[in-house]
Amino acid sequence: MHKAGFVSIIGKPNVGKSTLLNALLGEKISIISPKVQTTRHRIMGILSKPDYQLVFSDTPGIIKPKYKLHGSMMDFVNQSLQDADVVLFITDILNDADEELMKKLQLIKTPLLVLLNKIDLLTNNEEVFERVKEWKNKLPHAIAVVPVSALNKFNINELIKAILPYIPEGPSFYPDDQLTDKSERFVAAEIIREKIMMRYKEEIPYATQVEIESFKEEDKIIRISAVIYVMRDSQKQIMIGKGGSALKNVGIAARRDLEKFFNKQIFLQTFVKVKEDWRDNDRLLKEFGYKEE
Repeated sequence: MHKAGFVSIIGKPNVGKSTLLNALLGEKISIISPKVQTTRHRIMGILSKPDYQLVFSDTPGIIKPKYKLHGSMMDFVNQSLQDADVVLFITDILNDADEELMKKLQLIKTPLLVLLNKIDLLTNNEEVFERVKEWKNKLPHAIAVVPVSALNKFNINELIKAILPYIPEGPSFYPDDQLTDKSERFVAAEIIREKIMMRYKEEIPYATQVEIESFKEEDKIIRISAVIYVMRDSQKQIMIGKGGSALKNVGIAARRDLEKFFNKQIFLQTFVKVKEDWRDNDRLLKEFGYKEE
């Protein structure tokens, strides 16, 4: 008997959705940073075992949209709920769901699992038990409340055991050696964007979009040319830095992770260009993959 199904990971920003996906797969598929809104797309991670295939969707953190990009991000969350066999709502010991979010969770008809993340920050098992009890009372229709530490990969196997009874029988949706539905170009762009999220402050990370102009794989090397779009000339100057130093540091850090992911030498070129107010431009959002054609 083989099972295959879709599992949507939802939650507020910075509760550990991307860290959880990477822990489930044992590979870094989703980028991570301490900043909110690091994840902008729906990113599928594929876990294939002899008896089952679970297709997890890492989704953007649930927010109230401030501009059109945010609206598209919330569309990705809603899309992931529509085809899910199981929904994982992940929260952590530092977060509580607001009233509006609780109402949305109560309306979910799909089997709902609550994950209480970052339990490594609690001092004893009694505290963990109390938090689990709280969430069982808040969402009595949830099939389980599972305490986890995505960072330390604690209780990940128990989580999978809790998911599998609700996954239908059927053949795999993807080849067993495929890790994600995203292209190599997408992964490369996300790795570069992660380094920008980690290295720049204030509005720069949120004003940035990375596009891969060229991706050429040779026997021993992959040659990548990337354009980093910002919204204003002043942001372009900050992105490049004095004498190009800031952009150079992004390139060095990105190349290191790209070589680890692709297991090949990487030649990376980066350029910075201005696209004014791209976050509120329907045409550019389509071009950058945030809206359907």
